[in-house]
Amino acid sequence: MTEEPTPRHGPLHGLRVVEIATLAAGPTVATTLGEFGAEVIKVEEPGSGDPMRTWGDRRDGIGLLWKSIGRNKRFTTLDLHTPAGQALLHRLLDVSDVFVAGNRPSALARWGLDYESVHAAHPHVVMVHVTGYGRGGPRSDRPGYGTLAEAMSGFAHQTGEPDGPPTLPPFMLADGVAGLAATYGVMMALYHRDVHGADGQLVDVSLVEPLTRLLESAALSYDQLGTVKGRSGNMLPASAPRNTYRTADGRWLAVSSASPSIAARVFRAVGREDMAHNPDYVDPVRRQERAAEVDQAVADWVGRHTLDEAMTSFDAAEAAAAPVYDAPALLADEHLRARGTFRRVPDPDFGHVTVQAPVARLSETPGRVDHLARGLGADNDAVYGGLLGLAPDKLDDLRAEGTI
Repeated sequence: MTEEPTPRHGPLHGLRVVEIATLAAGPTVATTLGEFGAEVIKVEEPGSGDPMRTWGDRRDGIGLLWKSIGRNKRFTTLDLHTPAGQALLHRLLDVSDVFVAGNRPSALARWGLDYESVHAAHPHVVMVHVTGYGRGGPRSDRPGYGTLAEAMSGFAHQTGEPDGPPTLPPFMLADGVAGLAATYGVMMALYHRDVHGADGQLVDVSLVEPLTRLLESAALSYDQLGTVKGRSGNMLPASAPRNTYRTADGRWLAVSSASPSIAARVFRAVGREDMAHNPDYVDPVRRQERAAEVDQAVADWVGRHTLDEAMTSFDAAEAAAAPVYDAPALLADEHLRARGTFRRVPDPDFGHVTVQAPVARLSETPGRVDHLARGLGADNDAVYGGLLGLAPDKLDDLRAEGTI
């Protein structure tokens, strides 16, 4: 874990983002842009703020995930239910490049912040709208959540043991995948605007479709073969042996065998040279037919060895295997520590917080974590007074009437 390097401009320096989205998907877009130099102004409801502030594990009433997802942002409050709040939001959009929303389309329309209104008033702005079901269709205005997307996408249907129920992930998978998909959509829209001299446009992303894209093999199999994929636990017959295996000292490791050569290395690592040279176990089609047998062979061998012993054998054979980490092991891993995957960032609330560094590693303009999430409305004066030029008495009036 390392402290931040010397400050430097990121590749998105000069880009300004206004975010009114809440929870995870939309805010993830703004978080990623902010890591690489964009100025992000987060707009929250006065008095309550983003529900993510108190979501999940908390310390002193502050959500831990909130601290990370709010990194590098400027925090303002604004009541978008009022004409004064809507007008002030439009003033922000006048001087911004990207608008991130996650509200239902009907709410945005009531506020005059739907895409058609925004584009008419601010044609240069790229608007990204992340919703449960996307624009158009009978569900477009229904409230959507990641859990529902994980069910509808086919993820839950394929996850879990064969004789068990459909299984949902224990984290915000659909929100995270949608946030990443929307981020690269924003970058493509900005490229089109800035390189080709075009206006801004709408980036329409649902929670369902990005996850469905990752699971596309199920739709392809049904379309072309008429087969419906079910649950197979950790096993993937086309990549057998592929599973998690318990070691003699009660720990776990995972093995993958995506190609014939990798499968042969696994067989050598577990002392099964006979399998490594037998087409029945190396050829992908034949190996798939014997998936249960090869899985059991690996499980039996791993069960007789400690994790360190097993990993030594797998590493020596250059097989694809890795220990199953919990959080302490993840933070202690020497490779991740060498790469600076996690960074310890100063924070006024908690002293220091260990958060994950930006994922994409740019050699010349790396991403940064300048600061973590701050208090509700912490930057109202700097944004409304400094950026928009509102006088102190005007700010006092806006506070008194509850607009900010």
